[in-house]
Amino acid sequence: MGSQEVSTVDWQGKHVTVAGLGVSGIPAARALHERGAVVTVVNDGDDERARAQAAELEALGITVRLGDGATLPPSTELVVTAPGWQPDKPLFLAAAEAGVDIWGDVELAWRLRGTNGREAAPWLAVTGTNGKTTTVRMLASILEAAGLRTAAVGNIGVSLLDAVLGEQEYDVLAVELSSYQLHWAPSLRAHSAAVLNLAPDHLDWHGSMEAYAADKGRVYEGNTVACVYNAADPATEELVREADVEEGCRAIGFTLGTPGPSQLGVVDGILVDRAFVTNRQKQAQELAEVSDVNPPAPHNIANALAAAALARAFGVEPAAVRDGLRAFRPDAHRIEHVADIGEVAYVDDSKATNTHATEASLAAYDSIVWIAGGLAKGATFDELVTGAAKRLRGVVLMGADRALIREALTRHAPEVPVVDLDRTDTGAMSEVVEHAARLARPGDTVLLAPACASMDMFTNYNKRGEAFADAVRAHAEKSA
Repeated sequence: MGSQEVSTVDWQGKHVTVAGLGVSGIPAARALHERGAVVTVVNDGDDERARAQAAELEALGITVRLGDGATLPPSTELVVTAPGWQPDKPLFLAAAEAGVDIWGDVELAWRLRGTNGREAAPWLAVTGTNGKTTTVRMLASILEAAGLRTAAVGNIGVSLLDAVLGEQEYDVLAVELSSYQLHWAPSLRAHSAAVLNLAPDHLDWHGSMEAYAADKGRVYEGNTVACVYNAADPATEELVREADVEEGCRAIGFTLGTPGPSQLGVVDGILVDRAFVTNRQKQAQELAEVSDVNPPAPHNIANALAAAALARAFGVEPAAVRDGLRAFRPDAHRIEHVADIGEVAYVDDSKATNTHATEASLAAYDSIVWIAGGLAKGATFDELVTGAAKRLRGVVLMGADRALIREALTRHAPEVPVVDLDRTDTGAMSEVVEHAARLARPGDTVLLAPACASMDMFTNYNKRGEAFADAVRAHAEKSA
């Protein structure tokens, strides 16, 4: 199916099982019901919130089964699942046994686009272990600067179903896709797509690194104009080589170094394009300055180059790339500068919940007091510590699995002073910041980049970042 073709499915009387209530399940159930499908929603949970959601759907004539997400309802012809449900769930095994297709929310949105009388907007898709949200939002900012009607959708912002079925008309969509979503999206065919990077993540869900990478690589299938890959990450280029794309689709690399032909890169502080120019061998088009990227950390410059490549693949002019990057403001808790106190910068990168994200964060600064720890999710820290050791002024550890990081520091950076804070309560952050401030010297950066999930101490990484910012402000008041 080419990227501009619109799928036609006769939903009238089709028996569809929707797996999971929530942000994707409820809109999917409603959309299918409105098109005449016979919808049954199954959900593992049976709490007060689920019962309230079920009552709303049942009022429309949709059947809901709470507390039983394992059994495939009789007569099911299609299963539509929330992205987080694991592939080995009994419901899916039963569906496979019965020859019933399983779609995710992305696949459903792809199939329903263009069915509401509006022209189907092409998709520019982004996936990767880290940087997806930032890159998609940068891309949307660039597309808006070009005067295009667009939205950042998918795993962020507007839901894909709302985007393809709503009243708003779009010229193009900037789509963030997780590995979960791609796993259940067999017929997705993007205009152009990027895989930003690959590092071990969600292996409990996918079963292996190979399966995780293969699901990420699905984003390239059927691309029509460009498959954008990270020249510093050979695994992403290998996914391009393995993809079955439309005739004429090009492999476009991005690099923090000088770009070769068919690449975007950096020359003397300038983001340049040697891919979408008339003579790729001899020409380079200036797009923006490194200082136009906010913040100009190396991994964020890479995000900007990937966003620029996708925009250029869609025909966006260089000036719009520059203007879009200048207008972009990063989300909270992503290398967010909190304060300068006594010539020490305090930076919140609570979103760095795995080692790959933290490696990028640590690479952005020369001398660091590193705040780390939390739930390790099976990660190991030797490689991370080895790479960062020369940059570390000191380390403050907190959280349930901090011992794993401390042991890696003992092995690979024994000279770095470490404060091991034996607390996992939410109030611990003020003490963490006080210890970090004592370790820091003028010119240093105190960096919260935990390399771990937050749920041992905080509701989510946002709350952890807010606690850090509050503690920094309190420290500033005491230091004034």
